[in-house]
Amino acid sequence: MAIFMTGATGYIGSYATAWLLRNTDHELALLVRAAGYDAGVERLWKSLQLHMEADEFHRHLDRICFISGDLTEPGLGISTADYDWLISNAESVLHNAAALNFRSERACTNHNLRGTLSVIRLARAIQEDHPLRRFTQVSTAGVAGMRPGALVMEDEPLDWSQPDFNPYTRTKKFSEHMVRELLPDVPCLVVRPSSVIGDSRFAETTQFDMVRAFCALADLPVMPLSADLRIDIVNADWVGAGVGELHVREDLTRDTYHLSAGTESRTLGEIAEAFSSTLGRRAPRFVGRFAAPFERAMDALSNFPKAGNLQRVGALLSVYLPYLATDTVYDNTHAVAELHAAPTPFTSYGAALYTYARSVNFEFPYKPLPESLDLSNVPPSPLRPMA
Repeated sequence: MAIFMTGATGYIGSYATAWLLRNTDHELALLVRAAGYDAGVERLWKSLQLHMEADEFHRHLDRICFISGDLTEPGLGISTADYDWLISNAESVLHNAAALNFRSERACTNHNLRGTLSVIRLARAIQEDHPLRRFTQVSTAGVAGMRPGALVMEDEPLDWSQPDFNPYTRTKKFSEHMVRELLPDVPCLVVRPSSVIGDSRFAETTQFDMVRAFCALADLPVMPLSADLRIDIVNADWVGAGVGELHVREDLTRDTYHLSAGTESRTLGEIAEAFSSTLGRRAPRFVGRFAAPFERAMDALSNFPKAGNLQRVGALLSVYLPYLATDTVYDNTHAVAELHAAPTPFTSYGAALYTYARSVNFEFPYKPLPESLDLSNVPPSPLRPMA
C-alpha cells in the first residue's frame, strides 16, 4: 500500500518527500507531469537534489511509483489503468499540489479548486474500495483572512466574513471546505504553513519569489513600513518535516495544525537589524506613514505594460506587502507540541539566504542526474505500474 502524493516536486512537497523517504518505509505514489518512468525520475531529481546526493536518491527509487498526470486535467489526467491501481493500492492521500499564484484567479481556480475536487473524487473512490487511513490537505495560514494585529489560533473555524488576501488564499480556504464536506467519513488533516522562506540549515533554496521580494525591501535605505510589524516567516525544513510526520502519525490529537512561527514571529525591525549586523551595513530607517503610498506605487509598477525589472519588483511587492503590513501571526502551540520541535527564527538565517540568492541571481544551479547511475539497475517495485 502506498501514500498517494500530489505536489511532490514542488518546494514544500520536495521537503516532505525527502522526509518520508528518509524517516519511513512507506511506498510513495507520486503524481507527476511526466510521460514515462525516466521523465518522472528526472523531474523528481530536479526537486530532490536540494536535499540529497544522487546516490541516496538512486537508493530510494525502488520505493517510488510515478503516476503520470496533471492536476488540472479531468480525472487528474491519470490513465484508467493507473487510476484503478491507485484505488486498490493507495492507503492515504497527501495533497500538497497547488498554484501559488497570488494574482491569477484563473490559475488558482483551475489548480486549487478543480484540482482539489479531482483529488477528492479519487479519495472518494479509494474510500469506497477500502478505508483510507488519512487525507491530508496542505493549505495556508492565510485562509484566516486579513485580520490586522491578530493572533490566529489553530482551532479557530474558517471565518467566511473575513476579507481574503488574494485568489490563492481564497481558493485554498474553499478547498479546505470541500475536503471537510465531501469526505465526512475519512480521517482528514489540514496543515497550514505561514510564509515559508528558506532553510535554516543551509543557504541554498529553489524558491525565490518571496526571497526576491525580501531582498528588494532589504536594499531600501528607507523602509516604508513600521518596524513593529510582526512577520510570520517559517523555515522550509521544519515545515516539510512537519507535513511528512503529521501525515504518517497515528496519535494526533487534532485535525488542524499551523506550521508557523507563532508568537515567536520576529518584527520587521528585528529582521532588518539581523540583516544589517550580518551583512555589515547600516539598518534602514522605518517610516510607517509611507506604507499606503508605497503600496500604491508597487501596484502601479506591477501593471506596467512591458515586463522588466521594475515591473517584476512591483508585481512581487504588491503581492507580499499585504502580508507584511497586516501584522498577523498564527499560533503554532499544538504543532510544536506534536512535533517536539519549534521552527527556527528567520533572524538567524535570513541574511545568509539573502547573500546566496544574490550570488546565484535568484536561480538555482540545477545539476543533471549523473550518467553513471544506471536506472535499469533499480529493482522492480511491486508498486510501479509498468507501461
